[in-house]
Amino acid sequence: MSPGVAAIEVRNRQPFLVAASSVGTSIVDNDAVRSLTVESFIAQFIYMHRPFNLVLREDFTSGKNKRATQTIFSAWAAADRALHTYGYRVEDVKPALAPTSVKKLVTGNGRAEKPQVAEAVRRILRLGDDYNWAAGYDDSDACAVVLAYLIREELIDA
Repeated sequence: MSPGVAAIEVRNRQPFLVAASSVGTSIVDNDAVRSLTVESFIAQFIYMHRPFNLVLREDFTSGKNKRATQTIFSAWAAADRALHTYGYRVEDVKPALAPTSVKKLVTGNGRAEKPQVAEAVRRILRLGDDYNWAAGYDDSDACAVVLAYLIREELIDA
């Protein structure tokens, strides 16, 4: 329940970072509070950075355990409520953007670690070395999902 989000614009086949952010929720809070936090965060991001042409999400099939799976789908539901409020929905892209596919497309290595993904995202988006990602890299992961889609669909030169 600590999602990252990113808005990336493409101009002349070049991706540009509009905004990237993430929110962390606390396990001290109950699920209702955590869900509301995620929904509010996503709603604010949409409000500040809209309009969007496409909304994507990394694929997820199952977690380490029942609780992990439950929290992921709870965060998805919260994000979906915020998206729906503004008239958006997550596109059901085929094939789905699986984590290993995202890593492979962005870094060339389907088993890349978060710092490697963040560095590849920084390079593709032409961000300076001084650009700082959030702890946990959830914002760079969100950028990676968008970039993976753009690379796969040959919408950018990467």
